[in-house]
Amino acid sequence: MPFVIAYPVIDPVLISIGPFPIRWYALAYISGLVIGWAYAQYLVRRPSLWGPSPRPDATCIDDLLVYAAIGVILGGRLGYVLFYNPAFYLDHPVDVFKVWQGGMSFHGGFAGTVVAVYVLARRRGILVLRLGDVVSAVVPIGLFLGRIANFIKPELWGRSSNVPWAMAFPGAGPVPRHPSQLYEAALEGVVLFLILFVAVRLGALRRPGLVTGIFAVGYGVARIICEFFREPDPQLGFLFGGATMGMLLSLPLIAVGVVLILRTARQKAALA
Repeated sequence: MPFVIAYPVIDPVLISIGPFPIRWYALAYISGLVIGWAYAQYLVRRPSLWGPSPRPDATCIDDLLVYAAIGVILGGRLGYVLFYNPAFYLDHPVDVFKVWQGGMSFHGGFAGTVVAVYVLARRRGILVLRLGDVVSAVVPIGLFLGRIANFIKPELWGRSSNVPWAMAFPGAGPVPRHPSQLYEAALEGVVLFLILFVAVRLGALRRPGLVTGIFAVGYGVARIICEFFREPDPQLGFLFGGATMGMLLSLPLIAVGVVLILRTARQKAALA
């Protein structure tokens, strides 16, 4: 048997207030939205980061917190139901509403957020891509916290491995596995946030759609890399040629990101 690091068992319930448990999972979503809102407020209050066209203001970001929360929850749940376990939920339709049992899709949450951003931007009379850039700059914060929550639960563990940092996860048997949740927290959260932070400081917000494009490509690439270490969902397994659902759903995201980046490059060339 290879050396296995002991999994740091953490109670998924942070604290219970009477009969109501407060779980790390819920705290991750709430913290991600609140910290993201604070960072978005910081961005829109810095005129030097933006170009001449109208940008979101502080009150718009306040509304965005509510719109994004609805988009993330509805889109994330619907995406999981449709892409990852449709047969189960077709037989158990009531379970669709049991969000506290887990089962959220990032790609579905992203689609829900896109709809929320579109509706809010149209109501506010600002460019959809302007508001989308703000959201894209802050999303890695929520991704980082969400992956840490996956690790604490634990769920979405990695494939079997004999690397020195492999762990035996509760519920996954005695086989040592990659802590893929931490890989995703690092790549989708920390690394992607730093890339976007540098891009913003270099003036990416002055070109509508550029931050969104960088995020889409960055997340898609990071997710595909992590999927090579993550155990596929048991109800789906490998689809074909070793591909997973997470990989396939990331490909159109990368394609959209490339289109947005090329679009902003052409705009810059036209203005030069």
